[in-house]
Amino acid sequence: MKSPASARPTHWLVKSEPEAYAWTDLVRDGRTAWTGVRNYQARIHLNTMQRGDAVLFYESVTTKAVVGLAQVSKPAFPDTTADEPGWVAVELKAGHALPRPVTLAQIKAVPALAGIGLLRQSRLSVVPLSQTEFAQIVALAGK
Repeated sequence: MKSPASARPTHWLVKSEPEAYAWTDLVRDGRTAWTGVRNYQARIHLNTMQRGDAVLFYESVTTKAVVGLAQVSKPAFPDTTADEPGWVAVELKAGHALPRPVTLAQIKAVPALAGIGLLRQSRLSVVPLSQTEFAQIVALAGK
């Protein structure tokens, strides 16, 4: 039986509209505060993230693909862009671009990925992934 600590997700997918903040922006900046999340479920996920957790960066709307790997470099802290208390941000550090973007269509074509938050809760901007789901998406990129 797993202990509660080992059951904590350590792999994540974050979504951003490239017009607002693209993967190339994160690479340029090196790191960023992941602010502006205003969904209660996503807030729970942000509060769960810990330093060193692996993150897939998904560009939504136009790209509709996972394009890079990042890492949580600072766990949850108050989101300075929020007008009310309780909203949090994490700091993400750029890793590297995937060899090939992994499109939404490719992800949908893998039956083992049918249950991931990206597909089940498509409007959610921060979703946990199992280690296996994370590895499957990275494998689709040809890494």
